Amino acid sequence: MNCLIIDKVWGGIAEELSKCMNVKTADNLPSSKEQLIAEIGDVDVLIMRVDPKIDKEILDAAKNLKVIGVCSVGLNHIDMEYAKSKGIQVFNAPGLNANAVAELTISKMLDISRGTFTANYDVKYNHEWDKYKFEGRELRGKTLGIMGFGRIGQRVGELGRAFKMNIVAYDPFLPDDVFKQQCATKASIDELIKVADFISIHVPLTPETKNLFNKKSIAEMKDGAVVLNMSRGGIVNEADMYEALKEGRIGGYAADVMENELAGSGLTGNDTFASPLFECDNFIVSPHIGAQSVDASKDIGVHIVAKVKEALGL
Repeated sequence: MNCLIIDKVWGGIAEELSKCMNVKTADNLPSSKEQLIAEIGDVDVLIMRVDPKIDKEILDAAKNLKVIGVCSVGLNHIDMEYAKSKGIQVFNAPGLNANAVAELTISKMLDISRGTFTANYDVKYNHEWDKYKFEGRELRGKTLGIMGFGRIGQRVGELGRAFKMNIVAYDPFLPDDVFKQQCATKASIDELIKVADFISIHVPLTPETKNLFNKKSIAEMKDGAVVLNMSRGGIVNEADMYEALKEGRIGGYAADVMENELAGSGLTGNDTFASPLFECDNFIVSPHIGAQSVDASKDIGVHIVAKVKEALGL
């Protein structure tokens, strides 16, 4: 039995699975589509994250594939229906990166509130030491609106409460008692947008949530409010957000995702991308590192190994 690992994952996955099968880690991580098609013919177990997209062409090239272990949460990069039709089981790792994403959310909330990115640049690159240039604001007493109150959203709320923030949350799929248990006020999207000082997005990208934050919704936010997007770039209309930031209508936008982050050859090539948002001092961004912690990587790896062994009866 053969296993192919095509992305940077917890090293223990290869160590554990090699006890019961042949394990190969691809030369280039993450693998390109062309590379994967060339190598997947005799593979029984594929271990990956989000790149490349697993489409019909790749699945047809996989003559022996039985299991795909996805070391992330989302599965929108896999043709799930076609995989199922070929008898291929697909496992992901929901919730195991929740704390990592939540801590990054709070980190960005603090950074944008205190202007630490700009202050750091001023000292290190402009060689200026002007403490009076930066007057931030505290999280204490502010209202944190959490859009999507699953594992990540609830952990963000828990951390927010530690900063003595007031928690308002939206999630149409949860019963009222969950909000009560989490000391959060249940709200509609419209209500949340109007009352929150910080809005943290943790909903999936769907036709309903695409461009959910646009010129209209941004206009309804409080003066100085901050949007944090750790979910998917397409949920925020970046052109409308740029205009709002340039005009000073809101306090800032902090993101771990962008709409075009997988443009061109995605993570496998050397494509670069630009955005008008990069001009804005009150925009901070990281390259989708929410789950990129040693701790989350291990938790996810242990889970995926267990699911693979269970599926194969090992």
